[in-house]
Amino acid sequence: MDNLRPEYEAALRTLVETPSVSSDPAHAEDCRRVAERAADLGRCMGAKADIIETGGHPGLRLRFDSSPGAPIVAVYNHLDVQPAAARDGWSIPDAFRLEIRPGGEYIARGTTDDKGPALSALFAAARVHAAGGGPNIHFYWEVEEEIGSPNFPVYLGAIPAAERPEVVVVSDTIWVDSETPAMPYGLRGMLTFFLRLEAASGGPTHSGLTGGLARNPFAELADLVSRCADARTGEILVPGVMDDVQLPSEAEKADFVRSGWTTEAFRAAHGLRLLRSDDPLNAMLRIWARPTFEVHGISGGYTGPGIMTAVPPRAEAKCSMRLVPNQDPERVFQCVRRFVAEIHPEVDLELEACLRPFLGPRSGTYADAASAAMKHAFGRKPTFIREGGSIGAVLQMEEALGVPIVFMGLSLPEHHYHGIDENYSWSQAGRGIQMFEHFFRGMAD
Repeated sequence: MDNLRPEYEAALRTLVETPSVSSDPAHAEDCRRVAERAADLGRCMGAKADIIETGGHPGLRLRFDSSPGAPIVAVYNHLDVQPAAARDGWSIPDAFRLEIRPGGEYIARGTTDDKGPALSALFAAARVHAAGGGPNIHFYWEVEEEIGSPNFPVYLGAIPAAERPEVVVVSDTIWVDSETPAMPYGLRGMLTFFLRLEAASGGPTHSGLTGGLARNPFAELADLVSRCADARTGEILVPGVMDDVQLPSEAEKADFVRSGWTTEAFRAAHGLRLLRSDDPLNAMLRIWARPTFEVHGISGGYTGPGIMTAVPPRAEAKCSMRLVPNQDPERVFQCVRRFVAEIHPEVDLELEACLRPFLGPRSGTYADAASAAMKHAFGRKPTFIREGGSIGAVLQMEEALGVPIVFMGLSLPEHHYHGIDENYSWSQAGRGIQMFEHFFRGMAD
């Protein structure tokens, strides 16, 4: 594979140095530009490329077609990225300028999430196509995953019925550690909402004049969220939320344990000092298979230097819940609505977004083929785990295409998804090419 390295690095540079931050309107042209540049890369490798207009940022469909009768295998990736600024603590002067270090480490925003893994799959497809005899390999590349894939259903609707795939492969997932390949088969769902309380029509009031009589929205929202979940244990206290939770089977728990996941490695990878549990199985269940209630911020009080002794007139809490199999986001939201109305009827509750959890196959034709391909490339059979995060496009593909979806990720915990000094490596990229090549050839057989 080393002979592909210069070409791979040139392609990676092209994509990561296009700052496709989908959440920032200032980068709208970059989001279109990254799709066009990826289309050019695909055409140079022998693919047919179509820019798909969605009403938002455009998507890209690449097609390596071998013969009309061959099976169609689709690969999903996204080309948009999180914001990044070197001043936030990056070790490179510009987070959108690729730095290649001597050991084959690639530093820049988008290297591992998700442009590097996307290119591993693309290079593998080009090799299989050039050799002949492979399946028809189609790529679904969107540029809105980081903002929840709001227009991806439009993209999927543009796929002709005759070109629907037999299986979709997603490579936007993370291993347990650098030595343990992982195949997730489940994703948690998501519910996001705002809690708001307004106690005064004007601005902050002097606490010496009004304190003790004036209502404090900031403190009241803090009290309300503390009643929704135990902040120390994470236990959700809203009645009804836990009723439909489907916990993993004993066989699934055994797979989790076999993965070799440790709290020590987890702490190191994420820079965490304090955890709610040091028991490995309990910890894995918490991040992969149990729902959560999180408070991401409470705004409304004074945050400048020193202390301003004033009572804030209004406050807002930004909250989310991760959901697990068998939980319906709309039902869970109604549980929260009833609870808030009972505890504090003056608080306004606004739903921002919701997403169902996903549970895919752990065995069968496609999961077995993916597992064999990982073992072929990395020398170890992957462990089957779940992911704690959410990928909206997966649910949309499940609904629109109705085909199995398997996960063949290449990212490692130390690659810093969404973080400072996001990175990828030639070691993962090169063996990732081997993995996808083996999988594609297996699909042809």
